[in-house]
Amino acid sequence: MSATASNTSRMMTSPGDMFTLENPVFCCYLFWSTVLVVKMLLMSLLTAVQRFRYKLLAIVPLTLRRRIFPNQEDLFFKNLEVQFDDPHVERVRRAHRNDMENILPYFIMSLIYISTNPNADVACILFRVASVARIIHTLVYAVYPVPQPSRILAFATMLLITFYMAAVVALRTLSFI
Repeated sequence: MSATASNTSRMMTSPGDMFTLENPVFCCYLFWSTVLVVKMLLMSLLTAVQRFRYKLLAIVPLTLRRRIFPNQEDLFFKNLEVQFDDPHVERVRRAHRNDMENILPYFIMSLIYISTNPNADVACILFRVASVARIIHTLVYAVYPVPQPSRILAFATMLLITFYMAAVVALRTLSFI
């Protein structure tokens, strides 16, 4: 980190100064949060792809193609039934739900953490590692399932980072209670 960025980080004292593009910590947060939002949006598309899996490949025989729909109004093909329990679709849906349960609290805790004026190097490393961990979690759970402990390690990485940021915030604000 350059001396200018380090000095800028130390001079910021009001919360309004923390949430500007002049704060390298906030810029890092914005970038990695955008990556995670795009990843979450892609999970919806991955669910749709799983519903039509093999249908997209014309070379696959009709008997091997899947068309799985959870609602009666979505059945625009003849001779199809509503199906709720396809393992491939449900795996992606569980991964997407896990993202919402973990990434959304992380977003909130990260913003609160930024307001404490953390060390820029440490904060940016935390944002990067947490984001990469969630991407790995999706890959080893929903895209290409890998046996444990791969998924739990990726899950625990972001969880521990979120708890660390919560502890930093709690310790820095404890004297104001």
